[in-house]
Amino acid sequence: MSDLIRRDPRLEWIMRNRLHPRHGELSNQPTRGPTGLLRKNPRPQWQYGPSGLRRLDRLNMSSAAGVTQLSSKKRSEQVVLPLHQVVEPQAYIAVWLQTSGGRLTSHCKDVLGQAQQLAVAREQSTAVLGVLCGELKESLEGAGVDRLLQVQGEQYEGYQPEAWSQLCAQVEDSLNPLYWLFPDSGEAAELGRRLSVALGVRPATSVWKLEADKLLARNGAGNQDISRPWSRVMLLLEECALPCAEYRYEASPVQLELSAPCRSRLQDLGQIAVDPAEIPLAEAEFILSAGNGVHDWPQFHQAAALLGASEGASRVAVDDGHMPRNRQVGATGTWVSARVYIAVGISGAVQHLQGIGKCEKVVAINQDADCDMVKRASLTTIGDSSEILAALMALVEAKSAQEVSDAA
Repeated sequence: MSDLIRRDPRLEWIMRNRLHPRHGELSNQPTRGPTGLLRKNPRPQWQYGPSGLRRLDRLNMSSAAGVTQLSSKKRSEQVVLPLHQVVEPQAYIAVWLQTSGGRLTSHCKDVLGQAQQLAVAREQSTAVLGVLCGELKESLEGAGVDRLLQVQGEQYEGYQPEAWSQLCAQVEDSLNPLYWLFPDSGEAAELGRRLSVALGVRPATSVWKLEADKLLARNGAGNQDISRPWSRVMLLLEECALPCAEYRYEASPVQLELSAPCRSRLQDLGQIAVDPAEIPLAEAEFILSAGNGVHDWPQFHQAAALLGASEGASRVAVDDGHMPRNRQVGATGTWVSARVYIAVGISGAVQHLQGIGKCEKVVAINQDADCDMVKRASLTTIGDSSEILAALMALVEAKSAQEVSDAA
């Protein structure tokens, strides 16, 4: 007799077909209750995968496969990933850590994922060195940083490209990294070009793929790929690689004797206050978006102004004339990549979910606990949108009053 497990396509089809008479029998569920009435559970059956993410079992295949639901105690437990260690690194790959509000940007996490791919592919023991100026408000345990060089001080705060360039030059002299990787956006892109001039190398910009013997980069218009050899300084586009998610990383601090930064010829006058309503949706980092579930529109506009958020809307709200067309979010409107996206009264159509696919944190305020937006959200509040927005504004006003009193 063969030990191979043979599949029965007909039984699998019956388990997928909930209208089949034998579906309840094969899925190990009682077809009738004690009184003889057929019982059906209308609530979705949630399961928890190995990563701790909640999954919806629409086909009820879990019982047939022998999967049991985790207890409430295990659901709350964090999945402990294995620790990736580089004990004595013989080489380094340096990555400039791009932050926003004290947290790594999604673009920087993609670059770190590419750096770890390069380090693992080498025969020598290679560590990913993260270079950071300023404070950090989150843990780097899962970001992909093996060694961390963090410097703080007024000389490095704000816009200080000369001090940053001097720091990178000192790291180059002390550790001589194999490659320097920068996100090709914002101040990191400028710093990468400054460092390449200081090192006398030609940088590779707009890189989106690294192969064994060459790299692929986009041209200026973004409609053609350029193949060229690797460079010591590479500026990578977003989504060049997947972020690190399989291991925990040490992020052990590195101590270097650094000289005081030179006196900057540039003076940073700070950030200029910008009206959130004037920020294009594609560039906004904090969006308060309204849908068909919003009935008090003056309250919604007041909440957006109080929170300092850019206003967005679903297609239904735009078609009804409550919001202008340039504020529509979704595949038929504007694709957004906000750090925080609050969806108020939005059920979550497919086109809308496509438009917010790159948002980091999605908060849903809705009365329907089973809508698609709730399934997409990281945090959900079920209730009337007017009451929840009123409570949110009260908390913000109380916090602002407390800060004023503390400052006085």
